[in-house]
Amino acid sequence: MTTSRRVEIGWPSLGMAVTAELDERNAALAQSLWDALPYRSLQGHALVAGHHLYHVAPVHDLLHRPATYAVDRRTVPDGTIFASRLQHLGIKYGELTEPMPATPIGQVVPDDLDTLGEVGREVWEAVYRTKKPVVAEVKRAGEVSGHRMSRLTVANPEVDALIADLHEETERIWLEPPEELVDLHEGRIPSCAGSYETVLTTLLFVNGETRPLGYACYGGLIRAAHEDMPLDSLRQMARVLARTPAEFLGYCGLQKLWAYTERLLDSLDRIEDRDDFVALMAHMALYVNCLGGWNLHLFPWQVGDHLRRVRAFS
Repeated sequence: MTTSRRVEIGWPSLGMAVTAELDERNAALAQSLWDALPYRSLQGHALVAGHHLYHVAPVHDLLHRPATYAVDRRTVPDGTIFASRLQHLGIKYGELTEPMPATPIGQVVPDDLDTLGEVGREVWEAVYRTKKPVVAEVKRAGEVSGHRMSRLTVANPEVDALIADLHEETERIWLEPPEELVDLHEGRIPSCAGSYETVLTTLLFVNGETRPLGYACYGGLIRAAHEDMPLDSLRQMARVLARTPAEFLGYCGLQKLWAYTERLLDSLDRIEDRDDFVALMAHMALYVNCLGGWNLHLFPWQVGDHLRRVRAFS
């Protein structure tokens, strides 16, 4: 039996909101989102794919829950809502160019599509030019807004202490830009990273390392754990995948990330349970994905305003 599950996605600083209906195309993903409501998150905008809104959702299950139905994002109606293994809640509001398979979980109601388009344009301006953070509020329709982020627990006290610290830090920076990233974007780099005192080059490499660290390394480790990779192999893959990018990011200014990574690597041999491994990796993924979202917001994309795609090809 299908139950109506309406959600409201609002952007208080813009004075706008839309209503959407969750559906059964990917029922497990839709349920994971529904169970996690309400929450708030920094609203982002696609920088390559086109007219697409997305934000990091504080929902651990999105990293591994199976999808049963995938579409080409370019072909579905405006207002389609997606849940992603990148831990994103996304909404198409216009033309998309990237042929990326995506997993829909709902649809914005027709009466709100014009509002959605206006939100998209305002968020693009915020991400691309003004740098004024726009916060999305996601809640069950008719209920009060709020925010909660689940905290997983494990048996080993040292690993659980690391999870507690990651959870606390993630909550602290969830809606406020991390000081280390602010310093980096303003050119305060203790290590002097950046050849010939450049800053943009360092920012570019930080962005290029942070996103795959969250999406591919930690998200991939969680999926591998749920696909029954042996625990010894999971430990070894964590060592192989996490150390080098995190150490580089620490050199560039994200010293907390490197410190957490060192603790994570030191704790691997104390993890004797697959669920405990998943819990630690899930909290690290959410923390890194939060850093990635802020980095994308703070990055000075407008410096390339003079570069525009050639519209006609011979």
